[in-house]
Amino acid sequence: MNEPAQKRPEFRNIHLFSDIPTYRLPLAALVSILHRVSGLLMFLLLPLIIWLFDKSVSSEISFGTFRAAFASGLGIVPAWLLKLVVLALIWSYLHHLFAGVRHLWMDVTHHTTKEFGRQTALATLVAAVVLTLALGAKLFGLY
Repeated sequence: MNEPAQKRPEFRNIHLFSDIPTYRLPLAALVSILHRVSGLLMFLLLPLIIWLFDKSVSSEISFGTFRAAFASGLGIVPAWLLKLVVLALIWSYLHHLFAGVRHLWMDVTHHTTKEFGRQTALATLVAAVVLTLALGAKLFGLY
């Protein structure tokens, strides 16, 4: 009983303007937030996805319309803007896929150490960005 009492942790409120800008978000949290953002982006772009799929498989004429949209634009939308939107869609699909597999792997194996979470978050970010850049290079005609 002669041991000194340990100091209890002190909790304080987070101030929006002073603490949030200086807070360093862990990589796993960033991947989790981006997983939600990518899901929302895919949901919002679902009409474009359906239109692109329909134009690409309906007939040879509609496939020509599909190719022309990427070559010369679509109405008032220039081709480069359409390609950027499709590139964002590619990133969102790849990131959502890799982050979802990461979450499923952690759920199945119960491997949830802080270091494992950081490593898999980094792998998720790198894989999604590298594959997006490779597919984006193909989309913009670099190879």
